Amino acid sequence: MEIWNQEQINSFRATLLAWYDQEGRGQLPWRLNHDPYRVLVSEIMLQQTRVETVIEYFNRFMAALPTVETLAQADEATVLKLWEGLGYYSRARNLQRAAQYVVNNLQGQWPNSSDDLQELPGVGPYTAAAVASICFDEVVPAVDGNQYRVFGRLLKIDADISQPKSRKIFYNAIAPIVDPKRPGDFNQAIMDLGSTYMKASNPDTLNSPVKEYNAAYRDGVEDKYPVKTKRVKPRKELWQAQVVYNEAGDLLFEKRPATGLLSDFWTFPLRKIDKIDDLDGQQLTIKPVVHIFTHRRWEIWLVAVKAPTKLAINQRYLSSEEWQALSLPKVQHKLLTKLHEVTDVSE
Repeated sequence: MEIWNQEQINSFRATLLAWYDQEGRGQLPWRLNHDPYRVLVSEIMLQQTRVETVIEYFNRFMAALPTVETLAQADEATVLKLWEGLGYYSRARNLQRAAQYVVNNLQGQWPNSSDDLQELPGVGPYTAAAVASICFDEVVPAVDGNQYRVFGRLLKIDADISQPKSRKIFYNAIAPIVDPKRPGDFNQAIMDLGSTYMKASNPDTLNSPVKEYNAAYRDGVEDKYPVKTKRVKPRKELWQAQVVYNEAGDLLFEKRPATGLLSDFWTFPLRKIDKIDDLDGQQLTIKPVVHIFTHRRWEIWLVAVKAPTKLAINQRYLSSEEWQALSLPKVQHKLLTKLHEVTDVSE
């Protein structure tokens, strides 16, 4: 790993921030001010989601819930409906819990350090550092995928970023480089750099404003950084989604358990099976609906089954208007789309 002297650090800061001031994405809606509520919402939304996609969701969320107080007081169904399509719904629930903590436990006063921000539900080291540096000028690196990639290449850091212990190595390497006068802009500039000139694939290092500081590029090994072992292949699981209509043409939905995948969401009744021969209804699809979670790959067959003589406590029939008004997980939208292909659910 390369270690810069103070002259190199000062030069890098000046070069990076001059580029950010000229070409950075300062017009992103969550960058228009340093309101910690807006910044926190954007950071949670941006996890696993592209900036271009988040803009619309962010604007809609802010229009409906413009302050931390309105989010704290909103009913969960409203929050989840606004979040619908972003996935990872536990993040939306934790975001609301964080808002409630700020309002109810801290009398609306935000923690102003990265350590204290991590006391909020769902706020980890990266998000806390981003909010603390952007909103409260704490001189702290916001170590995420962008910083792993950018500084992994700039400094040729050989630590494997798939290993949790590597975060401390990167943190210690980056901390002395963060600009003490503009830590928030520094972290945001790294975010922008990592999503433009220093992307994961097909980087444009030749035109990068910090090309001269890129040790991996200089040594012709940029494609080797950041160092990361391959992700374990998701485990395949077979499921059947039961399609049941009542006489009015409403569809049977079932509320998932309060814990585990898809917790507390309404879906078609889902039953895990060991093999295709275990399907116990009329198979409606030749190919399964595929949905990949972090460590699991669900292959789901739609099957028509007879209506139960008595509904379970967590089951109910829903008209198209009723289920369209609910916040449904992405996998359920996939199942409904597939059902549309083989039958008319509006009848």
